[in-house]
Amino acid sequence: MWDALLFDFDGVLADTERIHHRSWNLALEPLGIQWDWDYYQKHCIGVADALLVDSAEYVERKQHIFKEQLELSEPFCSDTLTLIQELNSIYKLAVVSSSFRKDVEPPLVKFNLRHHFHTLVTAEDVQNLKPAPEPYLLGAARLGAKRPLVIEDSDSGVAAGKAAGFEVLRVSSVVNVAREVRDYLKA
Repeated sequence: MWDALLFDFDGVLADTERIHHRSWNLALEPLGIQWDWDYYQKHCIGVADALLVDSAEYVERKQHIFKEQLELSEPFCSDTLTLIQELNSIYKLAVVSSSFRKDVEPPLVKFNLRHHFHTLVTAEDVQNLKPAPEPYLLGAARLGAKRPLVIEDSDSGVAAGKAAGFEVLRVSSVVNVAREVRDYLKA
């Protein structure tokens, strides 16, 4: 039914949203700004860093902290690692993220996942980030896919996949991705 699977990264493939949240709070601490988890979930998930604050200095600071925090973590659920290995033999796979390549590719390499993905689309690759359809349209084009399934967790990601004209599976949480994707593909 689908000729490719296009995965979001943060909150879908990788359990990184809490790391992003913590990194933002550490970066913004000198300003006396702290985002609670509810605020972060409602306003920040699926939104590019540069769109969250109007200061290149604090965006850069957050990204530096995030890189350090990510190095210390194991962001992938074991079930998700197994799922990607299984799906690679059936579908063309892509990661489509509003994050920068420097935040997405290193953990994929470190955990031996990068070779399963035929392409990565990250913030540097497009002019218009999610919720615009451009990231998903580019991912599909790079794979030669006409009927991809988009796998997302955020409002902006779901909107981007639908605006691209693709079917979208919205997963409930990073720990449920493997089960929910398998169930959806069987239906």
